[in-house]
Order: sequence, then structure tokens, then C-alpha cells
Amino acid sequence: MSYTIGFQARNQKSILATEAATANQAVAIIAALRQSADEIKFIRSPQEGEMGIEMLLLLAKEEAEEMPQRA
Repeated sequence: MSYTIGFQARNQKSILATEAATANQAVAIIAALRQSADEIKFIRSPQEGEMGIEMLLLLAKEEAEEMPQRA
């Protein structure tokens, strides 16, 4: 499932967006954006619609559980 993260960079007026192929990648992008003091404006998925960070974390956890474990 793909995700679009909209954010506003510090001292910028425009909202930028970036794509992530998985929920785990989206969580990593959000963590990086938070460290650089960018403000998260939206998280969107074609399947889920608009969501908050808590919902994204839940989806990332479910995604990790569905991934086959390596021996």
C-alpha cells in the first residue's frame, strides 16, 4: 500500500509531499521530517484515505506482522 506524506518545511509557505511504498517507510520518513522540524500536514493512502500518525503506526505494525520471518 502506498502513502503520501504532506509536510511544510520550516520557513516555507508551500506544502510539499513525498511518497512511501510501505507503512514502515512512511514512519521512517515522518521520523526524519520531525527531526528537521518540518510540520506534518497530512498522511494519505489510496486505500485508507486521510489518517493520523497513530493509525499509520498501527498499519506499520500490521504490515510487519504480515511479512514472512527469515530464519
